[in-house]
Amino acid sequence: MVAVEQVGYSLQRVEEQIGRVIIGQQSVIEQALCALLADGHILVEGVPGIAKTLLVRVIAQTLGLQFRRVQFTPDLMPSDLIGTTIYDAQSGEFRVRYGPIFAHIVLADEVNRTPPKTQSALLEAMEERKVTIDGVSHALPKPFMVFATQNPIEYEGTYPLPEAQLDRFLLKVVMDYPSEDEERAILKLHDEGFRSHQLEQVGLTPVMGAEELERVRAIVREVQVSDEVRDYILQIVRRTRQNDYLLVGASPRAGIALLLVSKALAALRGRGFATPDDVKQMALPVLRHRLILKPEAEVEGLNADRILNSILEATPVPR
Repeated sequence: MVAVEQVGYSLQRVEEQIGRVIIGQQSVIEQALCALLADGHILVEGVPGIAKTLLVRVIAQTLGLQFRRVQFTPDLMPSDLIGTTIYDAQSGEFRVRYGPIFAHIVLADEVNRTPPKTQSALLEAMEERKVTIDGVSHALPKPFMVFATQNPIEYEGTYPLPEAQLDRFLLKVVMDYPSEDEERAILKLHDEGFRSHQLEQVGLTPVMGAEELERVRAIVREVQVSDEVRDYILQIVRRTRQNDYLLVGASPRAGIALLLVSKALAALRGRGFATPDDVKQMALPVLRHRLILKPEAEVEGLNADRILNSILEATPVPR
């Protein structure tokens, strides 16, 4: 278990570097790192101005990974995202012009503002880790991770993500406003001269690169999960299919996702085994976007998080 403890120490250094710029949002940072360790993609929902984009930039810089940001708009075409072939007049040949999707970490900003055709191109990249340009398949870099953001309060002019694409996101993370003390610290940081568009002046130290991250992921996969904890995950997932307020519950893929991120959270905390508390902490971000509520649930003011919390309270916790 020494290797897992070393992973926990390395990731603690990553969190410390991120904390130099991102004040508060500790659970969001943990969840983002868990998705990264579990080789998954993450959907971040929050109102404008709470540092969603800044968080992704800081994570990429701290891990020494290539970062690209794509602003999703109604006129964004698949070729704008994945690239296209162009004719080179000098050589007399066609060559590939790679799009911004070819990066380690891609920020799909306001992903629900682009039409389904472009969303489908992103879906292929997320699922297959490759894209097709003019009939030719091109592998994406390793590691490859999509951070997609959406605004929860603006629906006019948006294209809601289909269930199939939502299910490709390992986690859906909700970023809320900072606490009063955290917001006071944010104001102080900016008053002292910090500017988010001049991130290089902060002097963040890259803690690991792409090769090191792949090694860490291999260690995370070796985290132990007992039969009791696996059964706990199974019971939570199956109870979503039996809930009176849910039209569609969580799929087996959701259970696998919950297993993987529970292992990642254990490694993040320097443990070589997952606990029921790891499962409970990751249950909402793993499951909330995979459920479809019945109309009567919304009439009664329920949402996915409230229903999931009631399922967690009713599910016996292994000792």
